Amino acid sequence: MTSDSHRLPPWTTAELPEPKPLSWKNWSSFIGPGIVMMGIQIGGGEWLLGPAVTAKYGGGLMWIATAAIIFQVFYNLECGRYALYCGEPVFTGFMRCSPGPRFWVGLMLFLNVSALVPGLSTHGAAMIASLILDRPPTVDDRGLITPLAYACLLGVALPVLLGGKVYNVLQGVMTVKVVVVLGFCLFLGVTCVSASSWWNVFSGFVKFGNVPVSDGHGGEVLTNGFLHWWEHGEWPVMSSASIIVIGAFAGYAGGGGLANSTYSNFVRDKGWGMGSQVGAIPSAVGGRSVTLSHVGKVFELTAENMRRWRGWWRYVLTDQLIVWAPGCFMGMALPALLSMQFAQYSTITYEQAGMAQALITADGLRNAGFSPVLGKVLWITAIFTGLTVMLPSQMSIVDDFSRRWTDAIWSANRRVRESMQAHQVKYIYYTILGSYVLWSFVCAYLFSNAPRLMTDFIANCNNLALGVTSFQLLWINHTLLPRELRPRWYHSAGVLGCGVFYLGLTTLVFVFKIWPLIVGPR
Repeated sequence: MTSDSHRLPPWTTAELPEPKPLSWKNWSSFIGPGIVMMGIQIGGGEWLLGPAVTAKYGGGLMWIATAAIIFQVFYNLECGRYALYCGEPVFTGFMRCSPGPRFWVGLMLFLNVSALVPGLSTHGAAMIASLILDRPPTVDDRGLITPLAYACLLGVALPVLLGGKVYNVLQGVMTVKVVVVLGFCLFLGVTCVSASSWWNVFSGFVKFGNVPVSDGHGGEVLTNGFLHWWEHGEWPVMSSASIIVIGAFAGYAGGGGLANSTYSNFVRDKGWGMGSQVGAIPSAVGGRSVTLSHVGKVFELTAENMRRWRGWWRYVLTDQLIVWAPGCFMGMALPALLSMQFAQYSTITYEQAGMAQALITADGLRNAGFSPVLGKVLWITAIFTGLTVMLPSQMSIVDDFSRRWTDAIWSANRRVRESMQAHQVKYIYYTILGSYVLWSFVCAYLFSNAPRLMTDFIANCNNLALGVTSFQLLWINHTLLPRELRPRWYHSAGVLGCGVFYLGLTTLVFVFKIWPLIVGPR
């Protein structure tokens, strides 16, 4: 049992605010967390893995993105449910459970290990290097890329110093990112991509069970695992490399890892539900009037508050079903279209790319047969679009890591609760942020020779984190919330499916890739 001195203080009580009606007139009040989450996700998976997945297998593996996004919708809804009720992030909810905060902090630190690898800033640095070199860089150019990666890490940390709430900066940056990236990809998709490629990608979203297997000649082909089992009575055999690719693809589709749990932080900082009664993390500049309570606040279950609750719940449903999920599908599909159409014209292969994985499509655009001037313009535009993909997402990772551990210390540490006032949370946040950036400098150097390893490592660690926390999220919403507000059976089934899906992928990678390395050849 956890001693009372180590337990989090109980929630206090406050009035649940009245939500504004869902209408176009009030669109700015209900658009926020979903578009921030979409901006964090959009493009990263396909810009990093497109040359390896879409160009190699076509759209046949897009069904993995379908499963990932649908399961994550259920996960995100439950994160929003918890934050609406008490104004706390779900990570704080985890710490309210036995065996106590210390255990959950340790577990979350282990599950958060992928955030300690700054993969997106390295890829962003490769894009800047390509503008300097006028070609895609290779591993031989790491002497240029590593210092640029350091500059990118410093650059992405600067915007969160401004804006009153840190969340406000994220919302502005991610909105611009969504418009720029989807606008560029959609324009090229409509004007330059064949109808067959459109069909290949979008039909792939429903080709459930397709997996890569050996063609018997040193290559791979896609086969449907369910049909193969029906015809032959056994599942098809995939190579360990293919399992890693599928795991990584699922890890980058949607949000991935502990990033999804941050949806509850954004719901709080946006001021939805009881979030408006708790506060938000203030920025270093302009955040003097912004405060954050150490613990959450809940409301009494009166008829009036239940009516207001249903209004706030519609906010979360709209945010996830109308904004986040469709945006994620488009964020996976549109970069995939460009990869299928133009990666074949690149002067470098995926194996040769090294640090330039995300530049293969851009290089293909330059060599696809357009006029020299247009090809050059498309090359530069694609690189800047890629930077718009990578750097804001790296900024979100810096913020995500910093706010997760800020919330942990702010709520779970008794000395902090007793000695620091509501406006002083920013001191913890920026101390963690600065430490994280310094560590990222070290990590960027350590992984400078293996950027593809960095990508696969991050994605597959994300799978473990999302799988484990799915079950804990379901537990806190069924035990800490009042019976009237708990998830219905189909919400619970969706979150359970999320946990099984991601832990299943993690198990496959461990059994077929990690375990043979441990036991050695027989």
